[in-house]
Parts: sequence; C-alpha cells; structure tokens
Amino acid sequence: MGEFTGKAIVSGIAIGKLMYYSKDAQQVKRYKISDIDAEKARYEEAKNTAIEQLNQIYEKALKEVGEVNASIFEVHAMMLEDEDYNDSINNIIESQLVNAEYAVACTGDNFSKMFSEMEDDYFRARAADIKDISERVIYVLKGSGSTSGPNEPVILIAEDLAPSETVQMDKDNLLSFVTRLGSSNSHTAILARNMDIPAIIGIDIKEEWDGLNAIVDGYNGKLIVDPDEETLNAYIEKQKKDTEAKELLKQFKDKEDVTLDGKHIKLYCNIGSVSDTAAVLKSNAQGIGLFRSEFLYLESSDYPSEEVQFQAYKTVAENMAGRKVIIRTLDIGADKQADYFELGKEDNPALGYRAIRICLDRPEVFKTQLRALFRASAFGNIAIMYPMIISVDEVLKIKAIVKEVTDELKEKGIPFKEDIEQGIMIETPAAAIISDELAKEVDFFSIGTNDLTQYTLAIDRQNAKLESICDTHHPAVLKLIEMVVKNAHKEGIWAGICGELGADLTLTERFLKMGVDELSVSASKVLAVRKKIRETKAN
Repeated sequence: MGEFTGKAIVSGIAIGKLMYYSKDAQQVKRYKISDIDAEKARYEEAKNTAIEQLNQIYEKALKEVGEVNASIFEVHAMMLEDEDYNDSINNIIESQLVNAEYAVACTGDNFSKMFSEMEDDYFRARAADIKDISERVIYVLKGSGSTSGPNEPVILIAEDLAPSETVQMDKDNLLSFVTRLGSSNSHTAILARNMDIPAIIGIDIKEEWDGLNAIVDGYNGKLIVDPDEETLNAYIEKQKKDTEAKELLKQFKDKEDVTLDGKHIKLYCNIGSVSDTAAVLKSNAQGIGLFRSEFLYLESSDYPSEEVQFQAYKTVAENMAGRKVIIRTLDIGADKQADYFELGKEDNPALGYRAIRICLDRPEVFKTQLRALFRASAFGNIAIMYPMIISVDEVLKIKAIVKEVTDELKEKGIPFKEDIEQGIMIETPAAAIISDELAKEVDFFSIGTNDLTQYTLAIDRQNAKLESICDTHHPAVLKLIEMVVKNAHKEGIWAGICGELGADLTLTERFLKMGVDELSVSASKVLAVRKKIRETKAN
C-alpha cells in the first residue's frame, strides 16, 4: 500500500481501478510513394475528418465547459485550413515523394519550432496548438481516429490532460482524475468540477500503477494505491456516508432560501471561471455572488483583451439567464501573481500593491475590464464590485473612471445597462470602520472574510505556523461584520458575505440574526447552507 498527497481540487471519495492514460507515441515512419495526387487526396480527406472531429468537440464543449473554454477547438479547426500549413505539407509530399503522415509530422515540427522562437507571446502559445492539430491528423491518417478514454469506470491517472482529451471522454467511465501537472483552473479541474467527481493534482504518477486498485480522498488530497483491506473497508464506509449525505441534501435543491420565521436570504455561489456556472445551475443557487475575474489574467501570458473578457462575462450572464452575476474586478497581487504585470518583489505583499490599487494606478488596464463588463451587462443581470477598498476617495475615483467608460460607450452607440449595481468588497478594517460613509456611495457591500480576518488579526493567512492562532470566529472579526451590516441597512443597501465564513454552518444562525442579506458560497456547499437556513430563525 502506498499513500501519496497532492492538492485536492474537488472533494469526495472515489474507489476503483487505476488507468494510466497517455497519448500513443507518434512514431511516424517515412516511406516513398508513387502516386502524388493520391497521397495529397489522402491528406485532404484526413484533414477534413479532423476538422469535422474538432467541430463536433466544439459543440460538445460549448454545452459542458462554456464558450471561452470551448473556443480552442474552433481555433484548431481554423488552423487546419491555414494556407501556409497546407502548402508545406503538399510541397513535402510532392518534392520528397513521401507519405502524408511524414509530411504532416515534418510540417508540425517545423511550424511549432518557428512559433516557439517568436517574441510575441500569442504566437509562442500557438506552438502547442500546431503540435495538437498535427497529431490529430496523423491519428486519422493512421486509422486511429483520435485518442480514446476508458471503456469501464476507472480512476484516471495522467501526467496532464489536454482539453481535447478530457472533453471527448465518456463521463460515465470516470470515477476521478489524478494528475501530476495542472492547476485548480486547469481543464482537468474544470471538467472534474462540472462532473462533481473527486480530483487531485500534484501527485507524482507512476505508469506501473496501471490496473491497481486505489482510493482517491478528495477531501484531504490523498491517493492511496493498492490499499489494504482495513483501509479499503474504512473508505467504503466513508463513501457510503458521503453518498447518503449528498442524497439527503438533494431534497433541498428546489426549496426556497427562507428561514423558519419567513426571512428570505440570497444564497449565491462563488465561481472562478466561466465553466463553473454549470455547477451553480445544478445547485439551483439564486445567482453568483463572486465571479473572480482574475482567473482570466492568471491563465493568460499577457493582458486579456477587452473582447476575450467581454465573451467570458457575456457567457456567464447568458448562462445564468437573468439571475444575478456579481463580477469582482481584477484582484491581482499578493499570492496571485501574473508575471506580465511586473509587480516586483514586496516585503509584505498582502499589504502591498494589489487589487484596486493596481487598477487605479493603471487606468488603461482598469478601463479595458470596465468596458468589457458594461458591454456584457446588456446580456444579463450583471453587477460589479471593487476589491480592497480603504477609503471613500477610492470609490469616487472609481466612479470618475466608470463615467469616462460609460460616456465613451454612449458616444459609440454601444448598448449597456445604465442602472448596473455597483458595490464594494469590505476586506479591510478601515473599510469596515468607515462603512457608514462608504454606504452612501455604493449599492451593496460584500464582506470578504478571508482578508478581513487576516488584516484584523495581523495574521498572514498563507503562514502555516500561525494557523493554530488564526481564529476565524474571533470576536473582533464578528463585531466588524455586524457593524458593516448595520451601516449598510441604515443607508438602505444590502450586505452579504462572500468569504469562506459564508459556508461555515456554525455561524449561519449568527449571521442571519445580524441581518446578513446574502451568503455566497462554493456550489458544493449550497445545499448544506440552504438546509441550515431553512432550519434557522433570523429573529
């Protein structure tokens, strides 16, 4: 028995056989041909088949992982139509009298190398796309069609999984994903969240594990390979209780979020990407209380364009079909770094150059996001909130920039929702203490309890040595939350919680008695929080 620990992406227990997954090695043999036209026609047929496959995958991905994540397959289909790419392949077939597989492999290698050596980040990123489309055509030429997933229920282990691989797999045969590479926003993670199956990254996968029985503990990020009988039986019991608990919660899916004494609560979801909306809809949450827009920046090698951002926000708004979608503006810095921002090293990054401070200092970056947000507001019920506020002056500066952006959109005749709700995150003791003044300037408050706790207690939430004294229920934190809610209500605006404490069932009753109007939690927590709300009195 071996136990290995990585990073849990999706919680839950999976028990089953391991399947080691890797692409077949593309060993392309070179051989002479005698009929050039026949070989060119063979390539043309394989190319068209590959394009057809990609279009089918795009349609499938559109439904499962959203437009932004699906667009890569549309791009790949377009790349296969590229004149230079096709000319190179046909020229190699004709001039060297070689088979199409070899011509495609040579062209793929040459173009990939050429792109990877370019200075422009966009073109460098296309190197991997060229390899992917070339491999697909070679698979078709060799009669392999494309890579295939498991044909029985398994725990899939792999170095990493490409989007084209994950989307094509039969979901009924996937018990869990475990990979060595990837991140919490990788395509593997996106698919696992949508499927609601346990997933772990950061495990040093071994090919010799293929076929062995294993346990995935998605709560603690553990993979247990070839477990002994005692361990197996213990996890079978845990899995049984887990399933029973989930089944019991399902009865609350279509229930109202209302307390025993009739107070209606807004129960929303926190999301990190477009694809997460599937889980929100599955939980039947009333809306999205926190869309962490920084994922668009963290997953990009350069500033995401206005159009890329617009498409992401528009897709979420459309998917939510009129339900509230609160999008937080860029919250980069501290533990969330993107190299191209060139933020530099800071002695105290959590107290440094981050979030709204960057946006106000780099107005063009801010305006690009605001234009995308306001344009997307024409397609659904979007609200905007601004992070890391410490003063009324910051809010007034934001309002001035927003006016510039909306005036520009009006001049160009671009539609947007003029009465869009705009609120702020209350994450600093400063904002909490002057919340009476801030409430006069905004439409709502959303309390970020993670940062509010760290700043109130002067405890770095990333520092494991301080975990034992990091009391999230500290009276000072709870008093600040109560103060914020009261000050919001005095000015007739609503106040919610979007930090981790929002899902803390031991505090639900206390929050409701404080008058908290909204709780925004991860999709997997919605039903449990709904159940608690319905068992609680607000007064």
